[in-house]
Amino acid sequence: MTEQNDHLVATAVAEGVATLTLDSPPNRNALSATLVQQLMTALRAAQENPDVRAVVLAHTGTTFCAGADLGEALARGASVEEASAAGTEAMLMVLRTILELPKPVIARIDGHVRAGGLGLIGSCDMVFAGPSSTFAFTESRLGLAPSVISVVLLGKMTARSSGRYYLTGETFDAVTAERIGLITQAHGSSEELDDTLAVALGGIRRAAPQGLSASKELTTAPIRAAFDRDAKRRATESAALFGSDEAREGMTAFLSKRRPSWDLSERPAP
Repeated sequence: MTEQNDHLVATAVAEGVATLTLDSPPNRNALSATLVQQLMTALRAAQENPDVRAVVLAHTGTTFCAGADLGEALARGASVEEASAAGTEAMLMVLRTILELPKPVIARIDGHVRAGGLGLIGSCDMVFAGPSSTFAFTESRLGLAPSVISVVLLGKMTARSSGRYYLTGETFDAVTAERIGLITQAHGSSEELDDTLAVALGGIRRAAPQGLSASKELTTAPIRAAFDRDAKRRATESAALFGSDEAREGMTAFLSKRRPSWDLSERPAP
C-alpha cells in the first residue's frame, strides 16, 4: 500500500483502490482553491495509475463537503460575483472529471452534505451513506438556487423530491436520500456502511478495466449529455443570482446569524 498526505486531500492506494479523503474539517471540507487543486491532482493520478481499478471519495470530520469556499476568495479581496464565478468554474471542472473518469468513483459518506458537496455525490457512480449523514438544499434560503449541481442531480433524483427539497431547504436523512435517488444505499451503522463498500469493491476487482470503463460510459451517458447541454447556461444563471440584491441580503444575514428580510417563519434562523 502507498500513502500520501497532501494536507487537504489524503491519498491511499491499496488492492486496486485509490481512497481520496477530504481532510479539511476546520472549514467543513469546503472546496477551497487548494483542496480543489489537490483533489484534481489525485483524481488524475488515479486515472493514470494502471494499478487503480476504482476510486473511493471519503472524508474526515462531521461534514463530507459544505460546497464552495467563497470565504477564501472574499478574503483575498474578490467580489462576491468574482468569488462565485471562480467557485462555479472549479465545481464544473471537478464534476466533469469524476463523470468522465474511466473508473468507478464511489462516495463513502457519514456526515453532512450541503451545496457543492451534493454535486460531488451526484457525479459519483455509487454513494453509500452512514447514519450520521444529512442532506439539504439550502440555496433558496440565501436567495440562490442549486443551479450548477442540478446538472448532475436532476437525472438521479425523482421529480417530486427535487420539487420539494430544492424549494423548502429542509434537512433529510440518508434513508430519505436513498428513497429519492440521491444516494445508492443508506446504512444504520458505520460497520454496515463498510461492509457494503467492501462488497461493491469486491465486484469491481473482479471486473476487467475495459468492461468497467465501457459500462460506466453507458450509465453516465444521460448525465454527460445534460452536462454538455446545460452546464454553461446553469453557470450563467448562478452568476446572475449571486450578483442579485436578494443573494447579498441572504449571505449577509447568514454570516451575521440573523434572519434575512424575507423570512416569514416563526422559528429562529438555522
